[in-house]
Amino acid sequence: MQIITFFFNGNKRMFMLLLLIFTHGYLFAQQATITGVVKTAPDNLGMPGVSVRLKGTTTATSTDGNGNFTIKIPAKAGVLEFTSVGYKVQEVPVSQSTNLNITLIEDASTLNDVVVVGYGTTRKQDLTGSVAVVGVKDFQKGSITTPEQMLSGKVAGVSITSNSGQPGAGSTIRIRGGSSLSASNDPLYVIDGVPLEGGTVSGASNPMSFINPNDIESFTVLKDASAAAIYGARASNGVIIITTKKGLSNDLKVSFNSVNSISKIVKQLEVFSADQIRSIVNANGTPAQRAQLGGFNTNWQDLIYQDGFSSDNNLSISGGIKKLPYRISLGYQSQTGILRTDQLEKTSAAFVLNPRFFDNHLKVDLNLKGSMQKTRFANTAAIGGAVSFDPTQATYTNRPNFNSYWEWLDPNNSSLPANLIGRNPVGLLEQRENRATPLRSIGNLQLDYQFHFLPELHANVNAAYDVATGKGNVFVDRNAAEAFLSNGVSNEYKTNRQNTVLDFYLNYVKEFKSIKSRIDATAGYSYNDYLTTQYFYPVFDAVGNKVANSDPAFPINKPQYRLISYFGRLNYNFDERFLLTATIRRDGSSRFGPAFKYGNFPSVALAWTAKNETFLKDIKAISNLKVRASYGITGQQDGIDNYGYLSFYGLSALNAQYQFGNTFYQMYRPSAYIANIKWEETATANIGVDFGLFDNRISGSIDVYQRKTNDLLNRIPQPAGTNFAATAVVNVGDMKNEGVEMTLNFNPVKGKDFNWDFSVNGTYNKNTITNLTVVPNDPNYPGFPSGAIAGGIGGQNSQINAVGGPKNTFNLFEQVYDQAGNPIEGVYVDQNGDGTITASDLKKGKQADPKFFLGFSNNLSYKKWNMSFTLRANLGNYVYNNNYSQSGNLAQILGTPVILNGSPNYLETNFRTQQLFSDYYVQNASFLRMDNINVGYAFGQLFKTKANLQLTASVQNVFVITKYKGLDPEVASGVDNNIYPRPRVYSLGLNLNY
Repeated sequence: MQIITFFFNGNKRMFMLLLLIFTHGYLFAQQATITGVVKTAPDNLGMPGVSVRLKGTTTATSTDGNGNFTIKIPAKAGVLEFTSVGYKVQEVPVSQSTNLNITLIEDASTLNDVVVVGYGTTRKQDLTGSVAVVGVKDFQKGSITTPEQMLSGKVAGVSITSNSGQPGAGSTIRIRGGSSLSASNDPLYVIDGVPLEGGTVSGASNPMSFINPNDIESFTVLKDASAAAIYGARASNGVIIITTKKGLSNDLKVSFNSVNSISKIVKQLEVFSADQIRSIVNANGTPAQRAQLGGFNTNWQDLIYQDGFSSDNNLSISGGIKKLPYRISLGYQSQTGILRTDQLEKTSAAFVLNPRFFDNHLKVDLNLKGSMQKTRFANTAAIGGAVSFDPTQATYTNRPNFNSYWEWLDPNNSSLPANLIGRNPVGLLEQRENRATPLRSIGNLQLDYQFHFLPELHANVNAAYDVATGKGNVFVDRNAAEAFLSNGVSNEYKTNRQNTVLDFYLNYVKEFKSIKSRIDATAGYSYNDYLTTQYFYPVFDAVGNKVANSDPAFPINKPQYRLISYFGRLNYNFDERFLLTATIRRDGSSRFGPAFKYGNFPSVALAWTAKNETFLKDIKAISNLKVRASYGITGQQDGIDNYGYLSFYGLSALNAQYQFGNTFYQMYRPSAYIANIKWEETATANIGVDFGLFDNRISGSIDVYQRKTNDLLNRIPQPAGTNFAATAVVNVGDMKNEGVEMTLNFNPVKGKDFNWDFSVNGTYNKNTITNLTVVPNDPNYPGFPSGAIAGGIGGQNSQINAVGGPKNTFNLFEQVYDQAGNPIEGVYVDQNGDGTITASDLKKGKQADPKFFLGFSNNLSYKKWNMSFTLRANLGNYVYNNNYSQSGNLAQILGTPVILNGSPNYLETNFRTQQLFSDYYVQNASFLRMDNINVGYAFGQLFKTKANLQLTASVQNVFVITKYKGLDPEVASGVDNNIYPRPRVYSLGLNLNY
């Protein structure tokens, strides 16, 4: 009913779309119609997705799920081209016949495959770098809210970890381990030629959630420097190029798909029941503590969690009018989270025009995408509250204050909530509204002109934009205990982002048959401008009164920076055997001072296509064999402050005012600056082999790499009197990543009714910090802490970044155990033998990042049935169980000053107080997870019409096998505390194509 209501209840756009469908059919009723079927040799199976094009024109279509096609042409004349990846191009003259039966023959060499790379495309056979392409067929299935979820587990060297189970939540993506410590480790995203700035959008949990996954055609992942250096100062963490779907033909195609899902919590965090708490308090507590016990049995986690529901509906229309191929898509998604009051509503639209003019010499690609979200963010403090709040208390009370939610009261004034005490978890959710309406639009106009007098030369202009507005309001009821003393809260926020791009490049491609050579050369210029407008507002209470002294220091702030670049690339192919790729990019950034404003980022790669050598050419068992080697330098500038090389003055914070008489004043103070700051540089060496056996029934690649990052951007302490702040971001330190990647693809069964293919990928990555000080390997510098943990007073950390070890290494006391294997409270190994346990006895131990990560994808099809699933595994990663360390002790339960819930781990340790720095809490978090299993049935044509129907059923987050004792072993930071659970999702999908 939701789908029907959305598309038809007063929605005039739907009637306009239906009108377009009928008028489209009328306009082309006079054209000749050619039908047919495309099959494979020798299997004689219908082939879906084959491109059918009238040669020399833009008139084109593609085959349906059974290999059938229909194409309308101006007259019964010309030549039809049939193309599909991995098959030889078939050209068929059109005569009097209107029904064709076409058979395509496999092309093991796949010489005509085209791969999207930075600033253009290249032939697959000419690739010399480490590049992976993932298309629609291999995407993760089910309820997908953000694009990167479709890529999870599919590419060697790419680790994707979901940040939480919140609707629209993003992922932590690391390509080959990441190259930075304090700067950003996120890859650069490029969507249809538009590079995206790495900042967030206010009011959105993930900036990538604005991209509709249903509009995506493929991902291209550039992993080594040879592939990524064309993006220079932004490419150290790899590049992910997203290509969206385009209009194809004059034939009208309408596609509608709907996925409806139910999300269920898989596992609750283990805590004590109300009766267990009573037993512990009665045995160990004082009379005053025993008197605090209530008579209820409340499972707070049951009260804050719910079954979530999601409905994702997408309609697309593609075709062409005259010589104007187009594609229009509309999407609507509504999702409720498993945490009560969490909601996401997203509406998206995309419009694509890709006509050709002047006998196909001018190619025009117009891509416009827009998305609007309406979100309500649940108060995630309720997750920790549900774990720690006393289960013997009631949810509600008949007291009139605090909106009747049960709360701990001030012992001196029962009309006030107790100070510095956790609040009712249900009240935290229901009395706070954090609502936002972020919008984002991404678009570009790309013109590619092939010169008539020199057809080998193309000129390309790309003008693009990426604009976003994020605004919202946080409202807390005036009677809510969390804001009772301040009469509630009503805080507004707003941020605008405006990014513009202008690229121009020339591309020259020429075959020199006399010398067996092919040259593909590109040279160009790029201008990128990034402007953010931040708005600051006074603080208001829930009834609209402005809070005293809450005026912002600045009403508006407009940080802006520009990137101006020159780039060039040369691909040289000799005799289809020896390949050379050379790339250079020169970037200039306004983020850095005059002496360090420009940087050069070169790369070079060589490849040998051994399969084309005489001694291998006739060996049929070997379909493909290529050896690659590359070296290059890329940069990183994201994750640092704008204009960090300049000193400027700013108003002090509201809590840092000076008093003159009876008035408080905000004072201006200088900021820290580092005049010689510049970008990080990562040098990458890569050696790889691509191979295929038995007509590519077995294929794959192996890569060995080393990445060395110099001039790491770190925020480090400043010596007293040397700067205007205690810390500053400077270039100091080096780090390296070394690893091996392997991908294997198998197609063991390919028959008339039954087909089976699967792939496995594995990555080993070793990260080592080699320097962190201006003086190399200063023995007096222990490193800087990371891995913040909850508990205790002040900031606490469980990890360290230190020379000689990997980043985020756990740095804790080595626990001592009794003869029965139980930890002894407060007893640790005296590492330096001085008789006392101090910070110098902390021991570097396990690492948070996995040493190995694996992916396995499987596809089976039998007649009209298909089934697929994806497995992922992390090996060698460890997690600090902060839930155990914070609440697995008697002091937590007895509380100060009220009773709290705790972790049953207390029964295993019998710790009376917190032992936050014990390595006992570092647990093996290696895991095997089934991400997705999907089953589909293709009904084919309905009622002898052109409509095709397919139904699917899928389950996400099917199971996890792990030794980890916490809620979920997959924690990007390595510290498990207050995590929003990832739900298990059951989905039913419908796909209708006309």
